Amino acid sequence: MKKLVFLLTGILVSLLIHAQQRPDPQPAPDTFEKFKVGMAGYTFVKFDLDKTLEIMQKCDVRYLCIKDFHLPMNSTDEQIAAFHAKLKAKNVTGYAVGPIYMRSQEEIDKAFEYAKRVGVKMIVGVPNYDLLPYVDKKVKEYDFKYAIHLHGPDMPLYPDADDVWKNVKDLDPRIGMCLDIGHDRRNGKDPVKDLKKYRSRVFDVHIKDVTGATKQGYSVEVGRGILDIPAFVKMLRKVGYEGVCSLEHERNMNDPFLGIAESIGYFRGVIAATK
Repeated sequence: MKKLVFLLTGILVSLLIHAQQRPDPQPAPDTFEKFKVGMAGYTFVKFDLDKTLEIMQKCDVRYLCIKDFHLPMNSTDEQIAAFHAKLKAKNVTGYAVGPIYMRSQEEIDKAFEYAKRVGVKMIVGVPNYDLLPYVDKKVKEYDFKYAIHLHGPDMPLYPDADDVWKNVKDLDPRIGMCLDIGHDRRNGKDPVKDLKKYRSRVFDVHIKDVTGATKQGYSVEVGRGILDIPAFVKMLRKVGYEGVCSLEHERNMNDPFLGIAESIGYFRGVIAATK
């Protein structure tokens, strides 16, 4: 009899615990912002698409900038359709492709055709400076946005927002920048001021934090570095940014998952706290 009582008690407790579990995640704190929270595909360079989508779902992140290691540029239409079906099953939208490095007109042609077949309207790219007139031509032909990814002091192409602006300001207005706030800061710039100055040409944002405003500064979890994330979030609202703020996590890339969760949680916490 005692064994039966213990058994029934155990079952009852188990049922009560199960009944208290919420079946679905609650809406993320950024639900009512004009801008969205996303993930840069490069974050998952060491992992396949299934693992990428698993982590995104756990963090309730629904926008992905697609990298070609997850969807190769020579993918067939059937492979592209299967890719999108996987994303849809996890409530994720691929909103752009890139970054894609482009060192010839042929590579530019391939990138634009790839984006068209994937079904996005924005390319995050890194073209050689001398190819910008050809990018201008292709943007007019395809009616895409082209966001140039800046890279800080690590490479000579597009080290900061000032450099991107200088090179695109007289080109088609659909050519702008992916404002990587970590790299911009590492090149001695202020991403908050740069967002304000160049808001008409900021089409994508890569979120990260860094330890210093020099080449020696390195990536850390968002909130642990020197960037003024609250000021940046306030500026996103002030300029009416309507694109995606994608976390590009570049720390402990063999095991980035806790850092991703911490960074997304911090960024969403700042969004909620600064409303």
